[in-house]
Amino acid sequence: MKIPRGMETGDAHPIAQAVRERFPGIYLGSTLFRGDLSIHLQKAGLHAVCRFLKDDPEMDFDYPIHIASVDDPTQVERFEVIHEFFSIRKKWQVRLKTRVRADDCVVDSVVDIWKGADFLEREVFDMMGIRFVGHPNLKRILLPDEYDEGHPLRKDFPVEGRGWRDTFEFLES
Repeated sequence: MKIPRGMETGDAHPIAQAVRERFPGIYLGSTLFRGDLSIHLQKAGLHAVCRFLKDDPEMDFDYPIHIASVDDPTQVERFEVIHEFFSIRKKWQVRLKTRVRADDCVVDSVVDIWKGADFLEREVFDMMGIRFVGHPNLKRILLPDEYDEGHPLRKDFPVEGRGWRDTFEFLES
């Protein structure tokens, strides 16, 4: 894994070491940026690593802070799915990153591990089009159910929409 400029390797961090030792075939590397740990994983092992982080008493990650996605159309694995978790008792945080291709835009849901991930996954699905396998109710959360114009946070979505704004009647002041 190539470490981006301005970051350092996080391989010596105790959480990264625990994940690397337990899941050597899934662990791709880790980075530290301003003290924040990001662990980069193969997507096939995301659910198993999340289960470990939640259930292992040494890890004790009990709070899903955020789930997000980044779109980089210049990459073969276009989308990066980011899960951020916090341990309330231990006062530490970890970010898990995995990449997916546009033609295989799915990752495992973690709602069975953290119920609080429900709406977080639905938002990423709605705005970026990434499917979460095993999600109990994966449907749009921000846009109307019948919205079929794509996913507004993708880089290939037009800034001004797909023409529907031109049909609005504006009131004169």
